[in-house]
Amino acid sequence: MAHSFAASRLKLAQQFAHVAFTAGGAIMAIYSQPFDVEIKADKSPVTEADKVAEQLILDRLAHLAPDLPVVAEETAAAGHIPDFGARFVLVDPLDGTREFIDRNGEFTVNIALIEDRLPVAGVVFAPARSRLFFGAAGSGAFEVAVATTGELDLDAARPISVRSIPADGLTLAVSRSHGSPAVDDLLRGTVVAGRISAGSSLKFCLVAAGEADLYPRLGRTMEWDTAAGHAVLSAAGGSVVTLEGDQLTYGKRERGLDNPHFLARGWQDGGLLAPQ
Repeated sequence: MAHSFAASRLKLAQQFAHVAFTAGGAIMAIYSQPFDVEIKADKSPVTEADKVAEQLILDRLAHLAPDLPVVAEETAAAGHIPDFGARFVLVDPLDGTREFIDRNGEFTVNIALIEDRLPVAGVVFAPARSRLFFGAAGSGAFEVAVATTGELDLDAARPISVRSIPADGLTLAVSRSHGSPAVDDLLRGTVVAGRISAGSSLKFCLVAAGEADLYPRLGRTMEWDTAAGHAVLSAAGGSVVTLEGDQLTYGKRERGLDNPHFLARGWQDGGLLAPQ
């Protein structure tokens, strides 16, 4: 039974990958042209690419999995959140809109399946970086190099996993757009060998791929920002925990679907800021 669950989650992650790949192509078509920027009620930016990608994803998911409720960023921002239970999908059609506007390439398409408050399958596609990550609980995590002008061949995907912490200390994945002095305070006394700045959910994937060890986030995020990266990292052997050491969970209606501060780590057990 466990094997069948794992296989079905992996199949869904692969299907999500094709949806994200198509959305990435639509985003890149807009990225290559002049575009307008609007400011939403929460003061965050939105572009035509966010809207076009979200509608494409919603249409594809409605055909692919019509029984699954989908909570998507722009639809939710407009006040439309469907009823959902223990199993639903979270979508961020363009995570890292500021990176998109700055044209630094560090934006992603995120799609994740939530079951019983945890992300169990997900895809993160960085179309301007030609990197697509996907993973599923029980099946592992994978990366495939792909350009939106080419074809998506998931048979070419390579397995990825978190690494053992190097002897010279942790490499941090840190936000390019949301730096926080509080992170330095949190990490005081922790041996840090280096930092990699990146936008969007790419930071989760850098940890999942063994290119970094820890992504501390002490700013506000929404569930659709983190679910897909969380799914990939968990499948690669890592974990995402609150500052109290509890698993980061999803479907938090009581919080309006926003997240507490968290640590995305290249390990599962042990100390909060370093494995034991």
